[in-house]
Amino acid sequence: MDKPLKQLREEARKCQDCPLWANATQTVFGAGDPHARAMLVGEQPGDEEDKNGLPFVGPAGRLLDRALEAAGIEREHLYVTNAVKHFKWQLRGKRRLHKTPAQREIDACRQWIEGEIRAVKPHVIVALGATAAKAIIGPDFKVSLQRGRFVESPLAPYVFATFHPSALLRLREEEKEAAFAQLVKDLKLIQKALAG
Repeated sequence: MDKPLKQLREEARKCQDCPLWANATQTVFGAGDPHARAMLVGEQPGDEEDKNGLPFVGPAGRLLDRALEAAGIEREHLYVTNAVKHFKWQLRGKRRLHKTPAQREIDACRQWIEGEIRAVKPHVIVALGATAAKAIIGPDFKVSLQRGRFVESPLAPYVFATFHPSALLRLREEEKEAAFAQLVKDLKLIQKALAG
């Protein structure tokens, strides 16, 4: 039986199915319109998300907001979540730096992302970055080669992947503008899919 988001959120808060919960401040569950026609799925919470308990509120989230605005999409009409619900990090000096989740950690969180998809029933799912694409589309999907293309999926009528905004933050200054334009172009596919 499909569970409502509120129940999923409560259950996910207690999840200890992989070791990530031990070093995270809290579970970061999805947020946004519970009846959204489009869902964005990122990789995992970052440092600010881990502290605040909300997805996409750090630097990558602010860049995503700019890209959505440029694409003509209002974030309040989306449901935004992550494939992995706990922040995986390593300490460097005084900073907690992102560390890519392992496949077993992605698999442990699959129950939560699939539950969110069943509860929201989005028409469009956008995987942001490689980890999200592996969780949503499959382990062999390559964002660098296949981004911006709709793929067949039992999860929603329209599914595609694009870069994670955090990838743009790591680019050299001269590469950022073109990458941002590409992200905006990909996000406009949401409107194309919703228009039918």
